[in-house]
Amino acid sequence: QVQLAESGGGSVQAGGSLKLSCAASGRSFSTYNMGWFRQAPGKEREFVAAISWSSTIYYADSVKGRFTISRDNAKSTVYLQMNSLKPEDTATYYCAADNRIGARRNDYYYWGQGTQVTVSS
Repeated sequence: QVQLAESGGGSVQAGGSLKLSCAASGRSFSTYNMGWFRQAPGKEREFVAAISWSSTIYYADSVKGRFTISRDNAKSTVYLQMNSLKPEDTATYYCAADNRIGARRNDYYYWGQGTQVTVSS
């Protein structure tokens, strides 16, 4: 059992930065693959980034070069550093965990409640 809690969302102007955190509770965080997804109003939840238990990293093309995913197993936390933010990055951001890894929503069993990111132009 894993419980996830996101934090760090907020409102920024285009070009700004935010760093999201996802704190996990429960055992064996270091063995889980972690993902970040986002969902804008009226749109499907979409993949943003993922990091495997061994720190292999994957990004959606839309955020590559701007976002950085990382993990700190000692703190049971995964991060998403978001730079050069654009209005189209506005969404609720969710972290997810599973023993599998992928870019589909169904690849992850455990989900956080989400944190809102709003980017104004």
